[in-house]
Amino acid sequence: MREDYIRTEQLAVGYGSQVLIRQIELHVKRGQIVTLIGPNGSGKSTILKSIIRHIRPLGGAVCLDGRSMKDMTEREIGRRMSILMTDRVRPEAMTCREVAAAGRYPHTGRFGILSREDRKKVDEALAMVQASDLADQEFARVSDGQKQRVLLARAICQEPEAIVLDEPTSFLDIRHKLELLEILKELVQKRRVAVLLSLHELDLAQKISDYVVCVNRGAVERCGTPEEIFTPDYMERLYGIEARRFNGAFCSAELEPAAGKPEVFVIGGNGSGIPVYRRLQRQGIPFAAGVLHENDGEYPVARALAARVIAERPFEPISREAFEEASRILQTCSQVICCLTEFGTMNEKNRQLARMGEEQNRRRSRTEEENRT
Repeated sequence: MREDYIRTEQLAVGYGSQVLIRQIELHVKRGQIVTLIGPNGSGKSTILKSIIRHIRPLGGAVCLDGRSMKDMTEREIGRRMSILMTDRVRPEAMTCREVAAAGRYPHTGRFGILSREDRKKVDEALAMVQASDLADQEFARVSDGQKQRVLLARAICQEPEAIVLDEPTSFLDIRHKLELLEILKELVQKRRVAVLLSLHELDLAQKISDYVVCVNRGAVERCGTPEEIFTPDYMERLYGIEARRFNGAFCSAELEPAAGKPEVFVIGGNGSGIPVYRRLQRQGIPFAAGVLHENDGEYPVARALAARVIAERPFEPISREAFEEASRILQTCSQVICCLTEFGTMNEKNRQLARMGEEQNRRRSRTEEENRT
């Protein structure tokens, strides 16, 4: 069993003499990514800043590679752990290469002179984060996202055995968010780095984390694998998102449904109805959806956005009861939209609903035309 590389023991954190969170027990092994999540202001950054000694812990201990960090010099820590925080870095008149090269100083001599090998490692780190083209540009003049990549290169230059990152994806577009996380995964898998970070994007935390630590209401409230943490019921507790609006499979939340009696009936399935659901929700039109099997990937979205959902048990043909319920609701709607082009044995009754809907749409269209004339 691997030993913990970063470990906290009864850690208490806060500001001044005021303790915000007590009894923090974190364990991060080499080759593992542990992610802190929680609402804004819950204390994620405070925990990380206490671990890296940017603020003084108010109790307990932080150990790095089995040693208490309070007994280690800055150079000793720098050779083992690199840091990427959200605090703005404002180096004066430094190029991106010079900023990245700062990561080599724990490994240089007393005068901080970079060797040929050091410079090679700097160029390799910039290439790894796809920032080679930024090397000679002034750091202060590049975008926030580009700065973040250069700072990650600086962290990589240290050749750390552990990396601590506070919301590293904050200033990045979606492409560069994914690239950054892929780089972290590569460091974990190939170099066995221990990674401790905080994230706001739950879908990214679900994708990258080996272990998730939830900070809430002045405590580390829950720890577990992504599968254990990202459930609708717990996300409702942690963030106040209604369970029905949270999709655990994709770790995403839907907006509030349009209120009122269904005006449109949508026949969907296998993802075909999702674009229609979202369009109707944007337009503020309440709708009904069905008949959907409860194991269909579309069902959680329908349950979140529809005023009514008619559902059937997984792997069962649509029952007479579900069909009749759908028929009643369909007949009260002003429009029927069928998103399906094919029907199988299990949803054959949806074909009948689609035919009913076509006839109902034609009758309403004729009535409206007659009224206009």
